This record gives sequence, C-alpha cells and structure tokens, in this order.
Amino acid sequence: MEKIVSLAKRRGFVYQGSEIYGGLAGTWDYGPLGVALKKNIENLWWKRFVLDREDMYGIDAALLMNPNVWKASGHVDGFADPLVEDVKTHRRYRADHLLEEAGVDPKGMTAAQMDQTLKEKGIRSPDGNTLGDVKQFNMMFKTSIGASGDESSISYLRPETAQGMFVNFKNVMDTFHPKLPFGMAQIGKAFRNEIAPRDFIFRVRELEQMEIEYFVRPEDWRKHFDYFLNEQKDYLTKDLGLPEQYIHSVEVPAVDRAHYSKHSVDTEFDFPFGQKELLGLAYRTDFDLGAHAKASGVDLSYYDEETKERFTPHCIEPTFGVGRLFLAILSGAYAEDEKNGEVRTFLKFSSNVAPVKAAVFPLLKNKPELVAKAREVYVDLKVQIPQLMWDDNGNIGKRYRRQDEIGTPYCITIDFDTLGESGDEKKDTVTVRERDTGEQTRLPISELAKKVNGS
Repeated sequence: MEKIVSLAKRRGFVYQGSEIYGGLAGTWDYGPLGVALKKNIENLWWKRFVLDREDMYGIDAALLMNPNVWKASGHVDGFADPLVEDVKTHRRYRADHLLEEAGVDPKGMTAAQMDQTLKEKGIRSPDGNTLGDVKQFNMMFKTSIGASGDESSISYLRPETAQGMFVNFKNVMDTFHPKLPFGMAQIGKAFRNEIAPRDFIFRVRELEQMEIEYFVRPEDWRKHFDYFLNEQKDYLTKDLGLPEQYIHSVEVPAVDRAHYSKHSVDTEFDFPFGQKELLGLAYRTDFDLGAHAKASGVDLSYYDEETKERFTPHCIEPTFGVGRLFLAILSGAYAEDEKNGEVRTFLKFSSNVAPVKAAVFPLLKNKPELVAKAREVYVDLKVQIPQLMWDDNGNIGKRYRRQDEIGTPYCITIDFDTLGESGDEKKDTVTVRERDTGEQTRLPISELAKKVNGS
C-alpha cells in the first residue's frame, strides 16, 4: 500500500488535502492525472447507466437540504457509527475497527455487544490505555444557514446523494411522466464525519458518490435487484477492467443492514489492506417515498394509467463510491517486473480508464526536424485522442519509465526513419511501444488513432 500511495503523489494522482498546512485528516485532493482517471470512471458509469438507457433520468440536487429531509429519512436519529474514547488521551476510535484489529469480527454486533466484547477481552486503545463505553456517534456534519445562529438555522451537509432524488420524485413524475420501472441517477459529493478516516482514500470525510434510485412495482423488486447486481459486476469488469478474481458478492445480514433496507448485497474487492466493501446494492422498499410523503404532506404515490392502480413504488438502489473505485483500479493495476536487474513499476490500466491513452515524443529533443514532425503528429492525433500527452523530457528510456508509471498504454516515438526519403517504406511510420509487454512495432501514422482507440 505504501508503494501505491507514494506513486499516487509522485505522479500527480492524489495529494494530501491542505498539505502545506500539515494536512487535514480524511481529506484528499486529486491531481491532474487523478482528475482524468476519476472523470473516466464517472463517464463510463454515466454512459452505461444513463446515456445507453431510456428509463433513467439524471439530476443534480443541492448539497444543502431542508433539515426535515434528514429527520424524515432517519439520518438524524440513525446515521451513526460506534465510538469509543481513550479515557486518558481522549482520542476517539471506531469500536468495530479496534475489534477487527484484535482479531474479532464485529459484524452483526450492536454497540452494547461491542462494548461488552471490548471489556471482556481487555482490549485497550492503540496507546495502551483503558477505553470508555461504546456510544453511537452521528456522522452528519452540522452547519448553519443564515445569520440567526439559533436552532432554526441548523442544517446538514448531505451524507448521501439518495435523498435528493427521493424529494425530486414528484418533480420528475410531473415533468416527464415516466412509466414504471424507471430510475433517477446522480453523481455528487457527500460528507461523513468519520471517527477514524483510514486506508488512504478508502475511508474519508468528503466523498463522491454515483447513485441510482430505481423505482419498481413491489412484486418485481427481486427481478430488478438481480439485474442491477449483474450490471454492477459488468461495469467493474468490462468497463473499468478490474480483475474478476478480486471481486466478491456478500449478502449483508439483517443486523448490519441500513435502517431503510430489506435486502442488501455488498460487492467487495481485494484491496491491499483486505477484502472490503466497494459497491452497495439495497432494496429500500417504499421506506423513503413513504417517509417523505408522511413528513411533507405531499402525495408521492404513482398512478398506473393501464391498471388504474395507485401505489407507492418500491426502490432498488445501486450505489458506487468514486474514491473506492479509483483505489480499486489503482491497486488492481499496480505491477512490477524486472529486466536486466532493473525493477520497472507500471500501472496496467484498461485503456478505458487510463488517464493518458498515448504519449508522443521525438527520439531526440535537440533535433529540430524530429521535434517539428513529432509536434505535427501530436497536434493531428490530439483531435482524435483528447487524452494524449507530449513528452520530450529526458532520454527515451526515462520517458518510457515515466509513462509506464502513469499507466499510458502506448508510447509513440518519431525517429529518423519517420522523416525518411521519398519512396522509403519507413517514411511516415513511427515506433509504437506497448506498456505491458514492452514490445515495439512500426506503424503508419495514419493508423495510430485506430490502434490507440482500439477500433
């Protein structure tokens, strides 16, 4: 994991948030290559789940919502993690994390059971001190709206994107008149006041989610649930290129399910620090629409014109964390090999997600004729391959290693054979080097875009 974190900073994928001031726990900034990778993750998701379908409606809801939304949804009372405090230093920890580190599986335990187990086993804090009682800690970030500063000004940064879709259910119904089944999709920020952020960008306080709320007839929930479980797996393996052997479906026991869920399946991934949750899929029944209809007094039912029935739709929720997908791709792609005693580090990104699809460079940067031709090739290709990089820094070997470390699938070198003489069969051809094998082939410039784009 240390190697991945080091590479991520060194090559401009992820930086520590507020680093020049000593950082801020649980916050990370995405650098130029990180932004490119993240956008690829999001664009592939949007294409599969929104653009390629006729039954999905995209929205972008506000981060701040009326606080009654969070009361109705159950987050004010129930969005909590088990907290325990070191009685001497007053440092706070996740009780379930301390149990895991002591070799105890906390799944299915209530806060009271965790408290009892910690005491029975004599588990102490990382500093070796006695722990207090386990309490439930609400993870929502409180904020104030307006200048009054009293109780009426309290609001929250949203802990999930889902509620923005539920409260817009009626708006989408009134505007587009969709027929069941249909869904709403959103990509956006969420905020969770994690007790103990850890494992790089896996557990953070500011995160980005890609979520779908898919509304169905109550009797059809299982069919749609199983469909989205397969779609999630196809997105991971076919779109993002994650190794299938690292992916596991785990049914969530009732005691560990969220308060709104009647059935949940987590998709877990083999991260360097263990098998952990990557995606979620929940059957939320009619909990949310029913709760908001009751709290707001607004009718959130659905009227079927064909059967003349009125009922509250049930909901299937596939949810994706962008940061965790990012980390899964980064860790799944990390590779090393050795040739002639030299260790090479490279990222075996799928071409779908690679932040740079190809790099173009002249063999020698002190030869104006090579540089001019290389720039000509680069400018022409850039129109067809937007994620193209120019690189003329250092010798050719160092450029290859640099591009390998950022996962660039192809390196395109313009050499003296490219310039050639009229009638020379190598004229207007270039050397194309493949990242994973290191193999080099000659290819006409006219075929480069087809090669890189895989078409």
